[in-house]
Amino acid sequence: MRLAKWLGGVAAALAIPGAMLPGIAAAQGRPDQKAFFDLYKQLVETNTSLSVGSCTQAAGQIADRLKAAGYKDADITLFSVPEHPKDGGIVAVLPGTDKKLKPMLLLGHLDVVEAKREDWTRDPFKLIEEDGFLYGRGTVDDKAMSAVWADTLIRLKKTPPKRTIKMALTCGEETTFAFNGAEWLAKNKPDLIAAEFVLNEGGGGRLDSDGKRELLAVQVGEKAAQNYTFLATNPGGHSSQPTPENAIYELADAVKAVQGYEFPIHLTDTTRAFLTATAQKVGGQLGDAITRLLANPEDKAADAIVSQDKALHSTLRTTCVATLLQAGHAENALPQRATANINCRIFPGETVDGTLARLKELAGPKVTVTANQPVRPTAIPPKLDPKIIGPMKTLAAKHFPGVPLVPMMSTGATDGIFFQTIGIPVYGAPGIFIEKDMSGIHGLNERIRVSSLYDGRDYLYDLVKAYAY
Repeated sequence: MRLAKWLGGVAAALAIPGAMLPGIAAAQGRPDQKAFFDLYKQLVETNTSLSVGSCTQAAGQIADRLKAAGYKDADITLFSVPEHPKDGGIVAVLPGTDKKLKPMLLLGHLDVVEAKREDWTRDPFKLIEEDGFLYGRGTVDDKAMSAVWADTLIRLKKTPPKRTIKMALTCGEETTFAFNGAEWLAKNKPDLIAAEFVLNEGGGGRLDSDGKRELLAVQVGEKAAQNYTFLATNPGGHSSQPTPENAIYELADAVKAVQGYEFPIHLTDTTRAFLTATAQKVGGQLGDAITRLLANPEDKAADAIVSQDKALHSTLRTTCVATLLQAGHAENALPQRATANINCRIFPGETVDGTLARLKELAGPKVTVTANQPVRPTAIPPKLDPKIIGPMKTLAAKHFPGVPLVPMMSTGATDGIFFQTIGIPVYGAPGIFIEKDMSGIHGLNERIRVSSLYDGRDYLYDLVKAYAY
């Protein structure tokens, strides 16, 4: 889930007062909520990390629950490949009655980031309730939404929708080099997951430190994540006789060149709408600078002010940053080899090859630059379609009155990019609120408020019904 990467620096500016969220007793008061909790608990407690876990097991458990609710074998596709037997996923279909309506697709990922027991306060693969929170790896990213989607299909089984509803829960989203189920489906089973649009992770909501709702966001577009390798080589020699030609120095110069470079500003309909709303809310020097930048993206003075906020800076452009370094082979020898990993988040519409060309210019002739595998597809921003955004706003006003809903482009990346590549627009749905500190996503002691989980479930269930019934 990439919402928090954007929300970190902006939510406070857009915040409005809100009522405290309901307590734990109220959140678990209905029988259908208890049935959902059983599904969610099983999913969280099924280890799906790359090292020792199994998405295939989790997908099978979801399939069993769907069958118990009345789905036939023909409605469910469990998939994996021989090379990655534990990285399987599931596609389920609830057929609609109106064949003129194109299907919708609910997308989630079953895999989670690694979690070491010795680092966590609690067992990361045991769902633990404490002080109104649920702790465990994946409680937010992305087993909250995945559980909601599966639960929604179960609840809707008895009442056929007009629009066919599909669900794809896949593996490999959290690890670049792993088998990616979403990519596999897009390339090998496009008819199975064909849809008019996709609802995915990436949107959501944010709470302040007191648990008050600050804002909702719908993700409309995202960047493409791509890694590049910088390589400097040299014959080396004895360290007692150094020369100006040194692989470490040459690499350092190239990395410093990346640090000092700003990619040009680009805007999409989504980022224009988001920046316009932000300017109106924050006002003052920052609001004025944003307005000036929207009128003239080459206004360097305005850019300098706006880009002091790291979230806004990343929303404006492609960014590249050094994340890994490795150099030398002995403490008393001149380095023969030095490498750096440069992690780029490429703005929608810009390409991996175009970014590679710019990095080569920055690195200079003494450093080789290559794009690492896998190469991500070009990010394609979807439209701010009123047929999609409208129901989100209407239901947000009902479920979360007074909380603003804004469109945003994720500065991170999700599996949605693979569906956009085959022409299916993807939207990160709002509804699930997280904490100001990102709720421990990808870090220690990941958690979600019980009330946030159930309130988000109710919102997303109604949202699916708004599109399908």
